[in-house]
This record gives sequence, C-alpha cells and structure tokens, in this order.
Amino acid sequence: MSDINELRNKMDAVTLEMIRLLKDRTEISKKIGEIKKNIGKGVTDETREDILRNKVVSLSNELGLDESIATKFLNFLLNESVKIQTTNKQTHLSIFLKAKSMEQEGKKIIHMEVGEPDFSPPPIVKNALEEVFDKGFLKYGQVRGIPEFREKLASYVSEKFSTNITQENIIVSPGARFSIFTAITTLLNPGDEMIVIEPAWPAYKDCALNAGIKIRTISTTLEGKWEPSIEQIRNTINSNTKMIVLNYPNNPTGKILPKKLQDEIIEIARKNQIYVLSDEIYSQYAKEDWKSILSYNYEKSIVTQSFSKSHAMTGFRIGYAIADSKIIEKMAKLEALCLTNVSEPIQYVAMKALESNTSINTETVQSRLNLLSEKANEIGLEFIIPDGAMYLFVRVDKEGFDGVKFANDTLDKGLAIAPGEGFGNYKNYIRISACQDENSLIEGMNILRDILRDY
Repeated sequence: MSDINELRNKMDAVTLEMIRLLKDRTEISKKIGEIKKNIGKGVTDETREDILRNKVVSLSNELGLDESIATKFLNFLLNESVKIQTTNKQTHLSIFLKAKSMEQEGKKIIHMEVGEPDFSPPPIVKNALEEVFDKGFLKYGQVRGIPEFREKLASYVSEKFSTNITQENIIVSPGARFSIFTAITTLLNPGDEMIVIEPAWPAYKDCALNAGIKIRTISTTLEGKWEPSIEQIRNTINSNTKMIVLNYPNNPTGKILPKKLQDEIIEIARKNQIYVLSDEIYSQYAKEDWKSILSYNYEKSIVTQSFSKSHAMTGFRIGYAIADSKIIEKMAKLEALCLTNVSEPIQYVAMKALESNTSINTETVQSRLNLLSEKANEIGLEFIIPDGAMYLFVRVDKEGFDGVKFANDTLDKGLAIAPGEGFGNYKNYIRISACQDENSLIEGMNILRDILRDY
C-alpha cells in the first residue's frame, strides 16, 4: 500500500507542476495575443503550429510516449491559446446586431452583411401555418423528425441530387447550424483535428472550439481562385485528423470546386477514413456545374441542408442532415438531449414548403449577384465572379485597409457589410450580400463607392 501511495504522491506532484506550467503558458499566450492585435496579425499561425507539432512527435518517439496522446494534449493547449487570443472578434453577425440596434434608434440601414433573403416564403407556407392546428401536429414527436416529413425529404433529396436515400438517413434540426454542431460534437472527440478550408463561415470553427476539437485551416487565395491544392490537404492530414469540412457553393466567396478537385478530396477522405461534413445550404443558388457530396455514396459523409436560403424561411429555424443511419443515430442522441424534438408545427410547414417551386428565388439572387458584380467592377474592387451562393467577397486594394474598422465606419453612413476577418485571415476583404432589392443594392454600392473614394 505504501508503494501505491508513493506513486500517487509523485503523480500528484507532476500534475501540480503541470498546472504551474500551464499558468506560465497562459500568461505568455496573453502577451502574444496583445502583440498580434497591435500589429494586425491573425490568431492562428499554422506554420509555427506545424513546427511545434513535429517537435512534439519527435520528442514522443524519443521518450517512448504514444504520439497521438501527446498531440491531443498539444491540441488542447493550442485551442486554449486560441480562446485566450480571440477577443472581441467581429463577424457579420456582430455587425448585424449592431445594425439592428441602430435601426431601433431610428437609423436607416441597408443590410448587405447577412445572407437573409428579403423575399417572403412560398405562399403555401402561410396556408400551412393555418392548417397546423386542425392537422394535429402539436405534440411531442420523434427526435429525428416526423416520419412523414422525413419520407418526403428523402424523396425530395433523392430526386434533386440523383441519389437514393431513405428517411433513416435524415434527421430534422432547428436550422442547419444545429446539424453541423451535432455532427462535430458527436463524431469527434476532444483533441481530434478537423480541417476547414478558408475563407469559411465562422460557425465551423466556433462549434469545433466549443467541443475541444483542433481546427487545422487551409487558406485559399483570390489569386488561386479560392481553390485549395491537393498537396495542402494531404500535408494537413495526420493520425488525429477525423473530419474535413466542405462548403460549396462557398460562403463567402461563392466558389464551386472543379469536379476533378472535389473527386480527389473525397478520394483522400476515403483513403484516410475521415468524415466529410458538407454544408450544401447554398446548392439552390449554384450557377455553374455543382455536384453534391451525396453522389459519392461515401459512408462517412454528412450533408447539411436548410430551408433558410432556398425557401427564405430563416425565422422558422428548420434544417436537416443526411448521412448513414449509424451517424444519424449518434446525432439523434445529442439532439434528444438538447431539444426532445423540433417543433412539430414548423416541421409540418416545412413539409408543405417542399411542394413549392422556388426557382424564382434562384433567378432573383443570381440577377442581383450580376448587378453587384457590375457595380463592384465599376468601383475597382478585386474579386472572383461567384459560381453561386449570394455574396461577393471582395478585396479592397488600399494600404492599411482594415475590414473590421471599415465595416463599422460604413454603418455610420447607413450601410451594413461584413468584415472579411470573420471568415479567416482576410483583413483587407469585405463580404457583400445580394439579399436586398435592386434599388437598395444600387444605393448600398453607391454609398460604398463614396466612402472608398475618400477612405
């Protein structure tokens, strides 16, 4: 008994020393964060992280320690540094909330910062809202969703994306964001790694950080047509890599991957047996050839969809995920814990919305994107014409340009736009949304032109 107590005392002493070292590391991280903030440098430095990761692996091998344990511990430390250094980061959402507050004070704001269609949901939605009570969709329900709704979703998705799925492959969620959260949280463990191709919607990183998952970012460039290289992806994968996130058409760039490149990415995922989380919420707004990840029949893929963009039902908070039934089962356990089930009345309304023809929405957004592209060219902004989605992601070629400061300055002039920094290390970029009527978009772009002229 004395031997085990002695060993326990030694282990306790080592643990306490680790806490002291953690305190030292935290203080250093804070100082680095302040310096980065002052010089306008992004929080994550993938090159330095890779150097440190290689040192940890080398030391683990030297000590005879399982490198996966060591690198997971490293990922915990790196995530803590990100949390410490990420303070008051402004995204499209923070600008949106600030704009709403200004509107309450009587200020007129043109909203070109968020992807919220200004047109109404299909007329059938209004009728469905009136029918809900008489139809009896008012009770607790199955966590995966109303069977009738999931059956119709399965038919809708199978026809639209030329695949063959059943209701067992579908879970209904309160918006696609929640499906993304449940997929990341249930399929990955703390210390695992997830690849995100930037620029990217910030929720992927936020969900991962909340779950203790280490994000490995692959940065793409305007000059490279927002395409990642296969070498970048191969070099980022290691034994802790468990998922790659795809979002095409992309938010914020509108990029659609070339088919050959997408094929190669899926093949790499198969070879390494990593999950592919594909956010296809903007698929309805694809202008060029686009291929759903569902078409690959890869058993470790998860596709998320929503009624927010396609049917202009943002306030209804209704989306769904499509995956292998075993994956859906894992996601359903967490959703049951958090929600019990998605509101049955809203599910019924969404089910009826599937009967509507929303092609006019696609034509409207594409026409507005063309208008924005023309105006952006006239102003002299740098961008790639989007293949889809509902945004322009533009670079402002002015020395010392800061998208966050600029977005706050334009608010004072009545225009809300999204700073590029919310989508990755893109300080001199802004995202412009095509979700207003054409007159408002022209007015907004004129305001943007006038501000840039004197900036």
